[in-house]
Amino acid sequence: MAEIEGLTLLGQANTEYPQHYTPQLLERFPNRYPQHEYAVELDCPEFTCLCPITGQPDFARLTIRYSPLAYLVESKSLKLYLFSFRNQGTFNEEVVNRIASDLFALLQPRWIEVRGDFLPRGGIAIKPSVRLTGAPA
Repeated sequence: MAEIEGLTLLGQANTEYPQHYTPQLLERFPNRYPQHEYAVELDCPEFTCLCPITGQPDFARLTIRYSPLAYLVESKSLKLYLFSFRNQGTFNEEVVNRIASDLFALLQPRWIEVRGDFLPRGGIAIKPSVRLTGAPA
């Protein structure tokens, strides 16, 4: 398979996992069907971050949906980017907004939705979601 220009993480055997929030890890590649309006859904069932007050871990299933225009996100870069939240102290609501903003800036899609289904702590499950919309194609 021919290499896709700009992708540096895919196929690398020696993967380094980030210890801090690192949006620069995100990579994209050209969408071969920008004329089609379709959706991509990414199911991320093992997301973790830390409560910024207590330092306790928060566990969540993240669902990322978007309608691509010119670009798609490369999945290994997304995995490492999401891993970069592991030691990050951040509120659940901030997580979904930051991920949506980072991906929106990278991909410039028609729209993007990010939903966090966080496991309960203290008897309450938090399920924030955000939808960002771009200019029509």
